Amino acid sequence: MTIEICCGNLESAINAEAAGADRIELCAELAVGGITPSYGLIAEVVKQLSIPVFVLIRPRSGDFTYSDAEFEAMKKDIQICQKLGCSGIVSGILLENSEIDIPRTEELIRASKPLAFTFHRAFDWVPDPLQSLLQLEKMGANRVLTSGQQPKASQGLNLLKELKNSAEKITILPGAGITAENAGLFKNAGFNEIHSTATQIQSQIFNKNVPMNSLKHLAEEQRAVSNLQQIKALIASCKT
Repeated sequence: MTIEICCGNLESAINAEAAGADRIELCAELAVGGITPSYGLIAEVVKQLSIPVFVLIRPRSGDFTYSDAEFEAMKKDIQICQKLGCSGIVSGILLENSEIDIPRTEELIRASKPLAFTFHRAFDWVPDPLQSLLQLEKMGANRVLTSGQQPKASQGLNLLKELKNSAEKITILPGAGITAENAGLFKNAGFNEIHSTATQIQSQIFNKNVPMNSLKHLAEEQRAVSNLQQIKALIASCKT
């Protein structure tokens, strides 16, 4: 069984390889489901690891419906990953109704070649997973990372099995909440790959009077955007 570890920093990536992982998915900001890591982090991880490095291409947190500018940024990030020697891309785009944005996802897959392409957990929002799986197969995606449309993959095992049995040319990669304690469920069900963060939360000592995290920016149903009128008002107050 292939073990993919989702890593949010260099230390995690080094630990994954040292522990015997077969592949990593590199991202940043796991607290919001992951976004594209920095150029420097990608370069350093590829330099230090010998196992395949797949990189998450997600320009921001929140939904998976992107503007033209965000889409262009995603394609440029894919080019960077190719130049840096990455082995795969993890990405995907949805329409506003949560169906797969076929033209744009096809373009991402073409842009990624010859790297492997994983359609990420945006799949867990699609209204018809079996139809979406067929669409991704036709597009040439290599695998689908999914929890079976449940908070944890163990809870979505029935759908995951159904997807695996329906898949002909694409690998179903179960992920979300997979640990040493429940990994046997997926091995016994015949899955060839699993995805896990295997994260341990480590406490750090900070000046608690000056917090840097903002809970309002972590709310999944909200999106923080610099406001045009607020910026204008701020500038006017400083320059008049």
